[in-house]
Order: sequence, then structure tokens, then C-alpha cells
Amino acid sequence: MSRKASTPKRSSTATLAPSTLHIRIGGLETEHQRLLKQIQKKRTELDNFVEQMRSIAREIYQRTTPCFQKIQVLDEEIHTLFKEILSRKKVGKQSKRKIERIYSNLQAAGIISPNEDDEEENTEFDEEFEPNEGGEEYGYSAHESSQYQTPELESPSASRSDESKKIRSYFLRLAEIFHPDKANDSETEMRHTEIMKEINKAYQEGDLARLLEIEQQHEVGEIIDTNSEDDLSRKCTRLEQQNQFLKKQHENLKRELRSFKNTPEGSMVSECKRVKKNGFDPFDQISEQMDSQIKIISGIRDYVKEFHSSNMTIKEFLDGPPVLHTLHQNMVEDFLDQMFEDY
Repeated sequence: MSRKASTPKRSSTATLAPSTLHIRIGGLETEHQRLLKQIQKKRTELDNFVEQMRSIAREIYQRTTPCFQKIQVLDEEIHTLFKEILSRKKVGKQSKRKIERIYSNLQAAGIISPNEDDEEENTEFDEEFEPNEGGEEYGYSAHESSQYQTPELESPSASRSDESKKIRSYFLRLAEIFHPDKANDSETEMRHTEIMKEINKAYQEGDLARLLEIEQQHEVGEIIDTNSEDDLSRKCTRLEQQNQFLKKQHENLKRELRSFKNTPEGSMVSECKRVKKNGFDPFDQISEQMDSQIKIISGIRDYVKEFHSSNMTIKEFLDGPPVLHTLHQNMVEDFLDQMFEDY
């Protein structure tokens, strides 16, 4: 009689399937780490861009300061020459008006700085006709003014307050753990002092991501009982809140970077990259432009000086300096070139 094959006994210990909370926490932790990496990347990008702006500003300052000093000396000399011509030189009223017009045109074109005497006169005129403190002179009242004030935009103070509270709570918790006064020995005290510097910096900058990174780096997070549903629920809620704040922080960093790129200094970074890509030194171009400007102002100074020294007739002077005729001709040619580019 054949014997039945015995079926192998199954193990009595079955592996428990992960609960919904475990799965949810796993997804939130993955998202959490992804957000921390995104913030770190965007923060580095922002810091690098700001440093590029500073570097370009320093380079421009170093290259242009000597040029600006030369321009200032020439500018002061031209103003002095014109003042002496108008006050001392014997010319007819009509010729004097024409000389004054040339002087004003040079200021209006930005070739020389505005005359300080004219600015003081304009200030006195403005003050004379300023409304009184009540604002009721000339039929104008403070009440009417209030009707046309720009409405205040709704402040996001509530959400900012929640975020600030969350950041402060993490700061206080980490400060409680790493305060140097609580160290047992000098080595630990020194280590805690360095950690506290990072914690303070992150708190002052409102950098929640960095505070969370410090917490993870030193493994001082809250201890969770993985078998306790209450503990898992709390961890779930905490991760959801943290991720929400981290998303806001990431958006704020992106917005801040965009705002820097839209400034004139930010545009200079892009322009310098473009010029370098084409094989040119952007700072050499700036120096060339400054040298060209100095050449124009020097030409005007020489022209005014010639008339001041009586080496030029009034008719020759009123014809204007040759350098301005050349500049005007170049501007007309550039305008025509641009106008016909599309045809």
C-alpha cells in the first residue's frame, strides 16, 4: 500500500502587510527628501547668482572708477568755463541766449551734469508753491486725498505667522538640545557651539529646510513607535505640515532668484555670459565705451576753452563742437541701420 506524500508544514510566523499609515509615511518621507534636495539646489543657485552679481559689480567699479574721476574733472572744468563766459565775456544779448541754450542742451543731453545753481532755483520755486501741512490750500484737502489713496493689498500675514511659528518651534527644540551650556565636556561644548551657529543662521534666514537637515544630520528627531497608530498618525501629520512649508520655501527661493534676474545687475550677469560666449571680454567693451565718452567730453571741453581764451569767434562757437556733429551723424546712421534691418 502506497504511502501518501506528506505536505510540508507552513511557517507559523506570517509577515504582516504594511499598514496604510506606513505606506503614507513612506511616500511623505520620499517627498520630504526630494524637497530638501530641491531647496538645497535652488539655494546654491541663488547664492551663486548673487555672488556673480557682486563679482561683476566689483569688476565694473575697478575698471570704471578712474574713468569716472576723469569725467568728473572734465565736467567741473566745462561748468567753470561756461560760468566765466556768461559772466565776464562781452557778448550781445542774443548771442548770450544762444550760449545759454548750448549750455542747457549739453546738460539736457546728459553730456555734462546739471547746473547746481539751476537746481537750487527750481527747488525754491517748488517750495514756494508747495501746499501747507494741512493740504487745504488751492482747494485741496486731506479728505479728498484720502479718497484716492491706493488700496492696501491683503497681507499674507496669517500664513507667514504660521510659518514663522513652525520655524521658531524647530529652532527652540534644536537650541534646547545643542546649547553649549548643556555640554558635559569642552570638546562637546565646541561642537555644540559650531552647530548652534548653523542653527542661528538658519533661523535668522527663515530656512526651515536647513533646520530639518541639521535635525536629520545629528539624528535628534522625535522617536516614533512604529507599532503605535497614534505615533504614526502624528508623524504623518508632522511630515505633511513640513512638506507644505518646504514647498513654500522652494517657491520663495524661485521667486527671489527671478526677482534678482530681473534687476539691472541681474541683467548684467546674463549679458556678460552672452558676450563671453561670443569670445569677447564684456569689461573691455565697458572700458571702450567709457573711453569714448571721455573723448567726447574732452572735445567739448577743448571747444569751450578755445572760445573762453578768445581763440574762436562767436559765430564758430555757436556752430557747436565738431565732436557733437560726429556723434549726431553716428546716431542718425545707427537709427537708419536699425530702421532698414527689417526690410
